[in-house]
Amino acid sequence: MDNKFLQRYLGFDPKTMNLKTEVIAGITTFLTMSYILAVNPDILSAASMDKGAVFTATALSSALATILLAFLAKLPLAQAPGMGINAFFAYTLVQGMGYSWQTALTVVLIEGIIFVLLTLFNIRDKIVDCIPLNLRYAISVGIGMFIAFLGLKNVGIIVHNDATLVALGSFTPAALIGILGIILSGVLCYWNVKGALFIGIILTTLIGIPFGITNLPEGFTIISKPQSISPTFFQFDFASLWDFDLIVVTLILVFMDLFNTIGTLVGAANQAGMVTKEGNIPHMKEALLSDAVGTCIGAVCGTSTVTTFVESSAGIAEGGRSGVTSLVTGLLFVLALFFSPLFLIIPSAATTGALFLVGVFMMNGLKDIELNDITESLPALVTILSMVLTYSIAEGIVLGMLAYSMMKICTGRFKDMHPTLYVPVSYTHLTLPTTP
Repeated sequence: MDNKFLQRYLGFDPKTMNLKTEVIAGITTFLTMSYILAVNPDILSAASMDKGAVFTATALSSALATILLAFLAKLPLAQAPGMGINAFFAYTLVQGMGYSWQTALTVVLIEGIIFVLLTLFNIRDKIVDCIPLNLRYAISVGIGMFIAFLGLKNVGIIVHNDATLVALGSFTPAALIGILGIILSGVLCYWNVKGALFIGIILTTLIGIPFGITNLPEGFTIISKPQSISPTFFQFDFASLWDFDLIVVTLILVFMDLFNTIGTLVGAANQAGMVTKEGNIPHMKEALLSDAVGTCIGAVCGTSTVTTFVESSAGIAEGGRSGVTSLVTGLLFVLALFFSPLFLIIPSAATTGALFLVGVFMMNGLKDIELNDITESLPALVTILSMVLTYSIAEGIVLGMLAYSMMKICTGRFKDMHPTLYVPVSYTHLTLPTTP
């Protein structure tokens, strides 16, 4: 590719940018977010989805969405099935509410289409204004805590207890591997090792072999042809689509995707120095459109909502400033399709470190929550705590919104509320069974 092509289609400016730097930045971004290739199939398999097909869907949708973003938005960002939203898909929508994963994929498709329309008609800003700023931070923190708790529960570090609801589990080999993964991933992050979470997953997978935690199938090879996507490809079920519960869930997914993407875009653009004097982000509409189309692609392939990854900041820190960075990341996701055996042998214990560290990273929003105003801090705590204790991201959001509305109304702080918050929230059916 010559510089004219790169400049026209990927926003690469040879006067201010270096091609080698852009390539290294793309590799860095891939390494920091490649853990999703192991974690996403593990989470969605809890919804009875074929793990191999989900791996292919994850890699393929990540590749296509990121390459699309490279050419449309020309920004150094990458996309993949989002953490937190995939947990909502598997543990709330499928296990908790009892819908089939086919119905859940249909919801993701509809959510993606709605996001496309909201972006094309510039309605997204009005929607964002409906949610109080503090609750946006609290939702992010709450999802982080939920993901960390999920990692601890999956390996038995935290277990059910009849007297106290939860308790510390036994130090089984799986639990010890999980604890080792947390410490190892944390240490690697401290030393700013590129791909720390991915390296942590691989090392704990290897350590798990002699303990019987990692099972190597007979004739195991690292490289093979891509796993078949047919078990999840275009598997939609529109029969229950107009159920009221699903309408609410669809709107929740739209909000979650919207806030996650806009928050990542704002943070990444500020980090890269791309924000204009007026506070605008170049090609933001195109970036949001790429995200929305990526979600539709993901649903068709067989995975949960695709969103812009905050790990893109790693590539930006390496000097990535154009779509070349995104293109490199997307092509590496294509290459990953041929390494499915390596990712599919990874046990849940080996992903605990990555899940817990994602929770740590999402705790960053705590510093932005207004803690000196009880009408703001109380709803924030309700949101965060409810997500973990009810084992439901959706219930945390609903209860947080209710708490915010009640605190503002009862203290006469009506001007703090967006008009839409006066609508009573009576939806309380997003519950989960005691033993998912």
